[in-house]
Amino acid sequence: MKFKAVLFDLDGTLLNTLTDLTISINHMLKEHGYPLRTEREIRSFLGNGARNLVEKSLPAGCDEKTVDRCLKEYLAYYNLHANDNTAPYQGILELIDELHRRGVKTAVLSNKGDVQVKALAKQHFPQISFALGEKEGLRRKPCTDGVDYALKELGASYESTALMGDSEVDGQTAHNAGIAFLAAGWGFRDKEDLMKCKPDLFLDHPLDLLKNWEA
Repeated sequence: MKFKAVLFDLDGTLLNTLTDLTISINHMLKEHGYPLRTEREIRSFLGNGARNLVEKSLPAGCDEKTVDRCLKEYLAYYNLHANDNTAPYQGILELIDELHRRGVKTAVLSNKGDVQVKALAKQHFPQISFALGEKEGLRRKPCTDGVDYALKELGASYESTALMGDSEVDGQTAHNAGIAFLAAGWGFRDKEDLMKCKPDLFLDHPLDLLKNWEA
């Protein structure tokens, strides 16, 4: 499976951000006296942006004003602590280096806030061409706005591009855009969930992509 461009999701695909996300959500919840969440719960809430994460983490029945206030508080804390425990998954740096050696273009495409995405990508993956997160004027995944923007920036075709991600949102995004979906089995979803997305290739480890490169 050769590709000329690979788009990567960030959380759960390139970076294990779960601990920092959980700590940040629980900091916000504790400030309001709400029940705290486990990493397993936070893991299941991820994939559709920060507001969705906060809404699902809050007790049922919270109104919009509460969600707005808690989202602001969560982001303020997370922006200061997004890198405390966050690190690339084993094999990711080697994969990106090898893709670049082979002339494959790469980019990050995430539903995380654009400022956070750019900061994390710059620190951990300076060799990646560019990073794009949720921002005004671009609908987040599973809409194809980000894919369209990325391929224009990279000068790549849909036929030769793959999206590597760890969630149903990533799978739907790839299918909506007509590009290949590479399921990241080390991320925030179980294999059974990812297989329902009908990936073009399921990967147990990042370097498995290279093992299947000529297939």
